[in-house]
Amino acid sequence: MIFVTLGSQKFQFNRLLKVIDELIETGKILEDVFAQIGVSDYIPRNYKYQMFLNCDEFAEIMDLCDIVITHGGTGAIIGAVKKKKKVIAVPRLKIYKEHVDDHQIQLLREFDKMEIIEACYELDDLNKKLVEVKNKEYKTYQSNTFAIINSIDAYINSGILKRHVNSDYRR
Repeated sequence: MIFVTLGSQKFQFNRLLKVIDELIETGKILEDVFAQIGVSDYIPRNYKYQMFLNCDEFAEIMDLCDIVITHGGTGAIIGAVKKKKKVIAVPRLKIYKEHVDDHQIQLLREFDKMEIIEACYELDDLNKKLVEVKNKEYKTYQSNTFAIINSIDAYINSGILKRHVNSDYRR
C-alpha cells in the first residue's frame, strides 16, 4: 500500500494529489493508495482519502504501508524513515502557493545526500521515482542528535569558548 501524507498545515498540495490520480487512471500505480490530504481542495477520484487523521489512525496506516509519498516536511519524512518505510518526498513550491518559500527543496537535497529517501523534485518524475523506490535500498536513518551534542561538547572542551568568555569578561 502507498500512503500519501500531506501534513496538517494550512497549505494545499493539489498538484501531487492530481498526479497520483492520473498515475492510477493510466495503470501506472496498481497498489492501493490512501491519502491524508489536509487542507487540499482537490478530491481524489481513484483512491481513498481523509482530510485529517488522528494519531492512532495515522500510526495504523503508516504501519500498513510499504511506501510513503509526502511533502518535503522534516516531520513527515523522519517519521516515515524511522518506521523503515520507503519515502518519496516532493517539495511544496511557493509559485503554486503550496508554501511561503521554497525551503523544502533545500531540505530534500540534504535528505537526498543522506541517501535515506527518494527526492522527487519534478512531479513529471513521480512514476519513475515509484519504480526506483521499489528496487532501491536506502540507508537507515541515524539521528544526529548525539553528533550535535558531541560537537558542542568538543567545542566547549577545546578552550575556544573559554578564551572568548574570558576575553569578553576582561573588557
